[in-house]
Amino acid sequence: MELDPRGQRFAATLTSVVLVVVLATGWGWLALAQTVIFAITAADPRRGPYAYLYRALLLPRLGPPADREPVPPVRFAQLIGFSFLAVASVGYLAGVTTLGVVFTAFGLLAAFLNAAFGLCLGCEAYLAIKRLSRPTRA
Repeated sequence: MELDPRGQRFAATLTSVVLVVVLATGWGWLALAQTVIFAITAADPRRGPYAYLYRALLLPRLGPPADREPVPPVRFAQLIGFSFLAVASVGYLAGVTTLGVVFTAFGLLAAFLNAAFGLCLGCEAYLAIKRLSRPTRA
């Protein structure tokens, strides 16, 4: 199974907007909502609400993708996003605002790079880990 990379960039764009709102307002419950979205998409990137919006609103107008990307790197990236936003949510909701701001900013940086430039940091990290974990030949 493979994914349409345009859908991932769309999701990263919506995530970026959500995280800008979180940073502007300090609303921990919105950070928690984004954490839940990351949890859903870490399990299956096709099942997240942003994926449904993309398929319903944009895909019919764009047509089939020219290329596709594998699922495992995307799932790993979503797991990293989940981790960042889980820490951010705890920070905001526990009154440790600095923790919330820092981890939301990390999440925003990663989401923005994917949305604006198609650079998925989590995907790149996944591929680097896979390369490093391969046995070397003597």
